[in-house]
Amino acid sequence: MKDARARTRRWPMITAMVLGLLALGAFGLWRWAVASGSAGTLEWIDARFPRGAAVELAAQGRYGPDPAQRAELWVPAGQTFAEPAPATGDRAGAIAHPLVVFVHGGGWHSGAPEHYRFVARTLGEAGFATALVGYRLVPEGRYPAMLNDTAAGIRWSIGQAAKARVRGDRIALAGHSAGAYNVLMMGLDPQWLADAGVPESAIGGIVSMAGPTDFYPFTSDSARAALGHVDPPQRTQPIAFTRAGAPPILLLHGTADTVVRVRNARRLGEALRRAGAPVEAREYEGMGHAGIIMALSKPFAQGGIVREPMIDFLRRATAPAAARGAGEARPAASVPVQP
Repeated sequence: MKDARARTRRWPMITAMVLGLLALGAFGLWRWAVASGSAGTLEWIDARFPRGAAVELAAQGRYGPDPAQRAELWVPAGQTFAEPAPATGDRAGAIAHPLVVFVHGGGWHSGAPEHYRFVARTLGEAGFATALVGYRLVPEGRYPAMLNDTAAGIRWSIGQAAKARVRGDRIALAGHSAGAYNVLMMGLDPQWLADAGVPESAIGGIVSMAGPTDFYPFTSDSARAALGHVDPPQRTQPIAFTRAGAPPILLLHGTADTVVRVRNARRLGEALRRAGAPVEAREYEGMGHAGIIMALSKPFAQGGIVREPMIDFLRRATAPAAARGAGEARPAASVPVQP
């Protein structure tokens, strides 16, 4: 009897040890996957962790003839799609989730929307619908193709929102690394959205996660392959388009990022403040390039140190006009990374 009780007491400890070992192994796999560009491994790991709320696929399709020109719209589970969403989301009894368009990274040469569904799951838990937008990759996707595609993907997302009881009148853009570059260019240089027929007023805010913003001369093969042919090269730099009329921007960056140095966020933040544009910034001490996107996953959320300020900003950015406060920039913050 005593042996049975002892074995029963040991099971929780054994289970915790096994889960810890699995988490360590998953962490190693995750870091390897990000470094090697295999974001699909990241998605596979996250999908196996339970969450408090689920998301479901509301739309999936292409916005252009190239196979890479595709996107997905994910909404919090339980949504119904029988009627169009009201423009403001204030119809009695209507469900109209705010929309975030997320654009993946990968150095403009790798990545796919389906590899970043963990972002949709995380944002879905907070009540957001998430469009995951792909774009043509190098060589077909070199500048300006990736920007034209991002704008077209945003247009597709807004169009699908109207069919899925999702608010598309005031959306937010977000991206990691190369994807952060793409969405920053959408907000800073008005030509891209204008060419796609997307009103500039539809963009309530932009989140840049480890985004390259001031990186000429080009020092990486990825940047040279995607942007090296542009003359003058300054046209490719987000910092060249800082303006007072830009939408509110949140810059998230790790101080230990050796792929896209934190100076990119610092320089853009300073330039936006000088221009009178609303900008917020958070630096994560000791966090690398992979860590910033890992923190949107369930197993590596680190207590929400990236997720929570991002969601707070997104709520303000997508709020109806009467409740909007994203334009009121908050002070920059430096956040220590939890071990």
